[in-house]
Amino acid sequence: MASSSSALLTGERLVVFLFAARVAHAAPARLAAPLALLAAAALALELAVDRAASGPASPLRRFRTRPGASSGILLGATTLPCVMLARLIQLSRILPTDPSGPEEFAYLEMQYWAVSISCLSVLAFFFWHLCQSTNNGASKTLKYGSLMAALCLMTFLVFLLKSDGGLLRIGKNAYLLFHGVAAVILIKHILEKFPSCSSFGEALLVSTGLVLYFGDMLAHTLSKMEFSASSEALIHTPGTRSEIATVIQGILLGLFVLPLLYKCSLQVWAYCQTLGKQRTQAVEKQAEKRIGSGVFYVSLLVALLMLVPSWTRLVGLQVHPFGWVLNYMFTNSYGRLTLCAYWICVICVSIRRFYNISKKSTTERILLRKYYHLVAVLIFSPAVIFQPAFLDLAFGAAFAVFLILEMIRVWEVYPLGRTVHQFMNAFTDHRDSEILIISHFSLLLGCALPKWMSSGFNDRPLAPFAGILSLGIGDTMASMIGYKYGVLRWSKTGNKTIEGTAAGITSVLAACSILVSLLASSGYILSQHWLSLSVAVTLSLLLEAYTTQLDNAFIPLVFYSLLCL
Repeated sequence: MASSSSALLTGERLVVFLFAARVAHAAPARLAAPLALLAAAALALELAVDRAASGPASPLRRFRTRPGASSGILLGATTLPCVMLARLIQLSRILPTDPSGPEEFAYLEMQYWAVSISCLSVLAFFFWHLCQSTNNGASKTLKYGSLMAALCLMTFLVFLLKSDGGLLRIGKNAYLLFHGVAAVILIKHILEKFPSCSSFGEALLVSTGLVLYFGDMLAHTLSKMEFSASSEALIHTPGTRSEIATVIQGILLGLFVLPLLYKCSLQVWAYCQTLGKQRTQAVEKQAEKRIGSGVFYVSLLVALLMLVPSWTRLVGLQVHPFGWVLNYMFTNSYGRLTLCAYWICVICVSIRRFYNISKKSTTERILLRKYYHLVAVLIFSPAVIFQPAFLDLAFGAAFAVFLILEMIRVWEVYPLGRTVHQFMNAFTDHRDSEILIISHFSLLLGCALPKWMSSGFNDRPLAPFAGILSLGIGDTMASMIGYKYGVLRWSKTGNKTIEGTAAGITSVLAACSILVSLLASSGYILSQHWLSLSVAVTLSLLLEAYTTQLDNAFIPLVFYSLLCL
């Protein structure tokens, strides 16, 4: 890493500090103090990692991170806790008036503790690896960092013991600690199995996010099972969870189990094949490719048609999830079918147009990719206003399709594997690797996560638009204006310009003023001051200017958190 990244104060660290301070300032002290300590431990670790990386033998050299990116540990460790804390602050505004508010607040607070413990566990994992180094230059930083991590751990335990009485129960404490252990196992797997695909901060965000999501699924399952067995469940999940959320969780569960099912099926088939007759090598190779593809498609059908409905039935959805989706689509269907037709037209025209441009034109790839950000605005904005619930389902379906296509591409599943690879490779950049192409995932999730998290109570009408505004408009205008007209750069080593950032901030504020008028005509009332909105937009676009992390993943979450305050 560059020596500038090891300096105490960099542009990215300053923006992250202001972001975390803004969220912590609006939160109660008992919830803000752990966030502050977690951020301090993450900063100490990031400094230690940067200094160790500049030495001859880095203790983390076994983990190959994405070239050109800083460690990003501070940003990765504070983003999700800030998101959950901002959501808690937002939810606290309805506690006096909503009968179900206290139950939702208690569960969301438990998720805040879970994601904080997950981040702290990953930091401890990195600290442990750094302590294996014999580099004396990093010893002072390691001592302070280790002391900070121990202080964080003690503080977290104290806060847990002093929280509401339910957290004293062994089952809930074990559930929280499960998140920490699972996050460490998962980030170790990501860094080892997918080398050069992510930075430490990006891997931290992905691992803690997945553990939080599937931990929520586990809590929901346990709550339903225990409620059916007794009158009191150990873990209470809110009763306001929609059927759409259940369907999405079930489908994603099936798709994440699919690789395990596919690999096991291939191993069983290979064992059975050794018992049969040996064929020539050419015939064997061709047959294995066709058979492997057949095994993949069969595994996919088993996961979607058997595993998914088994789980959804367990948690209370008595109909088959795909039958439920069809019934939902064709009940009061005019608006939804019209929206689907609009989406199909926009997607077909844009894909055909941009793919031909990518093959024949000399247009810079960064500009070509930003055109897809504008397409995301055209696709998602009308749905957020007129069909918000249906958009939740559409986001889940699109993410499931992306997962399936990426599996087909990576495993070269016949007959689509080569075609999918050629198409997706036309829009890659330096942040994509030969193993994984993540740009389309990050763009989709960047737009989807603020919308999903805004389901239920939401007194900030602009919050669901956080991803669309920050990526589709702010990031796009900053890149295009900065690329064409930018002269003044934010740093000597970076390529982001002050003109581009100014254009991004101006365009997002202009888009917000237009959205406010449209939302007002639909019955929404803007309850957020323009000063607070300006701070949120400015910090988000400054992060886009300074960070070397995957901006599609971090900027929407940062912007969403600030909009919730």
